[in-house]
Amino acid sequence: MRALRIVVTGLVQGVGFRPFIDRLVRQIGLNGFVRNVGGSEVEIWVEGDEEGLYEFLAALFNEKPPPALIDEVVFEEESPLGYNGFTILKSGESRILRSNIPPDFAVCKHCLEEVLDPSNRRYMYPFNSCAWCGPRFSMMYRSPYDRENTSMAKYVLCEDCMREYRDPSNVRRHHAQGISCPRDGPRLTLYDRGFTRIDVGDPLVEAARLIDEGYIVAVKGLGGYHIASLATDDDVVQRLRERKRRPRKPFAVMGLDTSILELLVYMDEADREVLESPQAPILLLPKREDSPVSRLVSPGLSHEGVFIAYTPLHFILLMHTRDKFLVMTSGNVSGEPMCRDDECARSKLSQIVDFFLVHDRDIVNRVDDSVLRKTGGEYVLLRRSRGFAPAWIKIPVRLEREVVAFGGDLNNTGGVGFEDKVVLTQYIGDLESYNAQVELLNAIEYMVRNYGVSLRDSVIVVDKHPLYHSRRLGVEYAERHGIPVVEVQHHYAHVLGAAIDRGLSGRVAGLAVDGVGWGDDSTVWGGEILVFDAGKPGAYRRVASIDHIPLTSDKDTLKPARLVYGYLARKGWNLDEVVKVVGVRDPRVLSEARVVFRMVDLGRYTLASSTGRLIDMVAALLNPSIERSFEGEPAIWLESLAHSGTPRLLEGVRFFIDDGVMRLDYYGLVTNIIEMRGAVEPGVLAASFLYSLGYYYGELIAGTVKGEGVSSVVVSGGAAVNEYLYKGLKERLTLEGLEPLLPRNIPPGDGGLSFGQVVAGGLIRLT
Repeated sequence: MRALRIVVTGLVQGVGFRPFIDRLVRQIGLNGFVRNVGGSEVEIWVEGDEEGLYEFLAALFNEKPPPALIDEVVFEEESPLGYNGFTILKSGESRILRSNIPPDFAVCKHCLEEVLDPSNRRYMYPFNSCAWCGPRFSMMYRSPYDRENTSMAKYVLCEDCMREYRDPSNVRRHHAQGISCPRDGPRLTLYDRGFTRIDVGDPLVEAARLIDEGYIVAVKGLGGYHIASLATDDDVVQRLRERKRRPRKPFAVMGLDTSILELLVYMDEADREVLESPQAPILLLPKREDSPVSRLVSPGLSHEGVFIAYTPLHFILLMHTRDKFLVMTSGNVSGEPMCRDDECARSKLSQIVDFFLVHDRDIVNRVDDSVLRKTGGEYVLLRRSRGFAPAWIKIPVRLEREVVAFGGDLNNTGGVGFEDKVVLTQYIGDLESYNAQVELLNAIEYMVRNYGVSLRDSVIVVDKHPLYHSRRLGVEYAERHGIPVVEVQHHYAHVLGAAIDRGLSGRVAGLAVDGVGWGDDSTVWGGEILVFDAGKPGAYRRVASIDHIPLTSDKDTLKPARLVYGYLARKGWNLDEVVKVVGVRDPRVLSEARVVFRMVDLGRYTLASSTGRLIDMVAALLNPSIERSFEGEPAIWLESLAHSGTPRLLEGVRFFIDDGVMRLDYYGLVTNIIEMRGAVEPGVLAASFLYSLGYYYGELIAGTVKGEGVSSVVVSGGAAVNEYLYKGLKERLTLEGLEPLLPRNIPPGDGGLSFGQVVAGGLIRLT
């Protein structure tokens, strides 16, 4: 007889792992126990003959439950204690090793089959789940993942559910902490706009009927409230836009399943697999020309953001609607986090929606929907949240210290790091809102507490931008806990994060292309080539950039035509020439142009080597009236316009050295576009500009990294996902035997910034 004490880390709590171990051990004929432990790991004691132990270890990896992920198995041989049988013990509070907090999973096909089976006791039950699917992180107060540590604790299991829970042969429900049924689980209620209860037989079916009649309904879902409405009725969508004060930002469309979504967008088999995955993200896909979706859902854009019904609640709601697809957008007011509790919904959504469909299970952690798109044939995360967070990302280096990172101000996520792991919080959003700042602090505290981060041995990492809310929050947090602060430059965090995410080591060239990041020279950066050592963070060299655009005011990002005025004024154009180019007729706009010219003349501007502002400026040349109502709108519009044209390489650029940095002067590109307007289709101009910008970034890299020992190139930042920019960059770098690598597990934009901050803070030498 031999005995092994085994600790398994990874995604092993909340995925049916203990019941799997219980069945496996009984099948082999071993003895001992299994239990969850406080660091989200699983502890196993098995004893028996040597052959049985070897069989157990092999099956541990080969037969684990579908959602489970094993990162590490640590085992020690012990003296047998003479266990008789095998037991699932009560979970331990102490932490042996850290392991993953389970994210939320989309409903599995087995649970959905039960919901649709009239003979099943869970027929049409909107909260059906099992060991393989359903809410996890969104309802967890603390580790370990046990029912008493979740918002399911208040629901006492009925006899039938308890029988399933205790039955080792019930693969999906034995010790499944979130199970329930219509007798013992959460309840739905329908309320009117004043939050007065409406007595109906089936609130879910009634909500579907109301939506079909053109009403707008707030739906409390898995990680927060959605707002649901018809997606085919222009009047309804316009009403939703007016109430939500969201003039043009696209809404997502939820469909019953992929067979419904393929009536709206073009998808291939790989797209289908992503949409039907346990993460069930929103995926941006090309619109079908004959799509019945209202043009107001994503006005002027070539792609639709679509996702499937990922909970039984959403599925039942959609199946009772006429279209089987709906607008399903975040339940928030503009600039605020999504509501997750009834008080928030009552106070903030009552001016937007007509009715509320509410359940009584508390949402502990707000979790927005994740968003993906394709760039260069690869899937790229735009928002990493539901289905992904807060699972850790393993990295190819070991951190020298524990880290807490506060990210940036746009599309914020925070992060913690320890050992060879980085954990990002769920998507927080833009930090202009006080409530979003509170959400960030709460999310970081949750990660620190549940992943056992030792603050006294940690550093806090913040962005260098002196006016970022995230920086202020991080500095205050460090002062409160008496720990050091490390500043990491914005674009270095981007490219370092991309390099580590791709498993690179040695000398790397990183292209960072975005809107605004505070540079080391106190100017605004956003189109930078940095050379650095991926395995030894801290030292990087800025070898190339693009020419500057003068920023005269925060209004420049909201009204991109101002960028045209300022740029051409700095290039020596007079006001009359610029007015003619832009086509200014409105006296108020002419007055604004005069103000920008005057500020440039007086030198009252900030220099910005910003890819984002350059793209915005070209968007304004092709559409002078364009304004930004949401982050990235001009760039998104320009890329959508480019889908109607075929790119070609534009000429007229030059390169020059500025204080040791090689710069791309794109003035020739701009004047080419001005001259070709009217003679060349706008889609061709858009595609050609974006492609050419990427191509000449490739020229910059090729001309500056020779002799640097660079073997890999990464590209990150918000503009990195632009299909045409990436295409031009890739085609030029291919001539050098190089390939631009996008991050895979983190967003290239600021949602992935905290990842690079964690790596930098965990490895740089502290002074």
